[in-house]
Amino acid sequence: MPHGSRTEIVYETVIGLEIHVQLRTRSKMFCTCAADYQTAPPNTRVCPVCLALPGVLPVINRRAVEFTIMTGLALNCEIAVITKFDRKNYGYPDLMKGYQISQYDQPIASGGHVDLPPLTTVGQAPADPRSSVQRVGITRVHLEEDVARLIHIGNGTGAYSLMDVNRAGVPLMEIVSEPDMRLPEQAEAYISELQQMMRYLGVSTANMEEGSFRCDANVSIRPAGAEELSTRVEIKNMNRARAVVRALEYEIKRQTEVVRSGGRVEQETRGWDDELGITHSQRSKEEVNDYRYFPEPDLPPLEIDPAWIEEIRRTLPELASSRRARFQDGYGLSPYDASLLTAKRTTADYFEAVVRARPYHGEKQQAFAKETANWVNGEMARLLNAKGEPDADIFSTRVQPERMATIVELFQERAISNAAAKQVFAEMFESGRDPDAIIEEKGLRKVEDTEALLPIIDEIIGSNRKAVDDFLSGKETAVRFLVGQVMRATRGAADPNVAADLLTERLRNLGGA
Repeated sequence: MPHGSRTEIVYETVIGLEIHVQLRTRSKMFCTCAADYQTAPPNTRVCPVCLALPGVLPVINRRAVEFTIMTGLALNCEIAVITKFDRKNYGYPDLMKGYQISQYDQPIASGGHVDLPPLTTVGQAPADPRSSVQRVGITRVHLEEDVARLIHIGNGTGAYSLMDVNRAGVPLMEIVSEPDMRLPEQAEAYISELQQMMRYLGVSTANMEEGSFRCDANVSIRPAGAEELSTRVEIKNMNRARAVVRALEYEIKRQTEVVRSGGRVEQETRGWDDELGITHSQRSKEEVNDYRYFPEPDLPPLEIDPAWIEEIRRTLPELASSRRARFQDGYGLSPYDASLLTAKRTTADYFEAVVRARPYHGEKQQAFAKETANWVNGEMARLLNAKGEPDADIFSTRVQPERMATIVELFQERAISNAAAKQVFAEMFESGRDPDAIIEEKGLRKVEDTEALLPIIDEIIGSNRKAVDDFLSGKETAVRFLVGQVMRATRGAADPNVAADLLTERLRNLGGA
């Protein structure tokens, strides 16, 4: 190595995420107020408990505990037999009591993990998409109450804030990961996996834009190969998965520049400005002892019956990750098609309802399943998008699974052409009618009979003299235009291959005459 030169240190990123999930309970965490704060007028979902009036006592929402156990089981966690609630003290204006009822050292669930699908955006995708999963550890899943909502009006002098207490006390589940992620894209995949899981379980809408699924990221850098964790920075105010990626990318670059310039990364909480694409300092990061946790004196420890845990375990649905693998292994679907179909539980249910509507087995079932996937991910998705309802429940459409199976079968057997099939499906989407009835009414069944096609072909030849002359002069591609005219005349019912053969034979006879 030349004198005076030095090797630049390579840094690796360490990322952990804290996900806050609002639970879909009818009432709040510790009182009977309705939890529909998003649709209710401001400050109308309040009572002495969530207003923190003197002398009131909280009561635990059983359904919120059940949802948290469900989530813990889905995340491969251990469920505590004895758990408790704690007071977390910090002085923000959105806390009605001046403290938050949360959980500290005895959470409901802990010690789990989630496996992420392999990243296709970094390097080359592996041959088997399930051969390179990234396992992210789950430290804990605990319950707490949400805080009130502050609405900030104006900037600078004269600015003020309003408070809506409706959100205060809504059940909030926090999922804390281990610092196992190394790339912003892995954080995005983790968020997507957890959103899917919450929706499959039915415990939350998991909508980041609406605030029912909120993410805080902890990020630090350290020399590659080092084991010890470095000073971490917490990033808040990210309301989209893509915003999390951008915020992490910016913060990784900022921390690297700070360290390489001889500075020291400060432990702090930073906010993300999506418009400017930067993080900015908000406050120094609190340590655990700053919160002065102690057991909530108004709530006794909660004993969870192991029999109840097992009862909940038996009700867990098949999750998206398992379904993706099964769709690939059982139906022979591509990873792409399997991912699209399992993005929503209802879409996966619909797909399987269509496949099960026909008693096929083996290769024939796989072929039918692949064609069904093409129609669900293709024409069905296209028409829902055109209608402005890309996220609609597929079962709410007029195309019932049995009738979808019929159109898939007709197309697979080539009883109707591609163009005719799309025309029939569009009519089914609008009316819900039986595809066979539409085909008969519109005369769309594929015409393969030579005797039926010959008069139409003779008419096309007689009325398209230029194309005929082009063919006779050696431009054999002119037959494609004539086939198109036959398809138009038969409203897509003719078999294009049969039509092309008959046209070519007729035209060659003309040339030899």
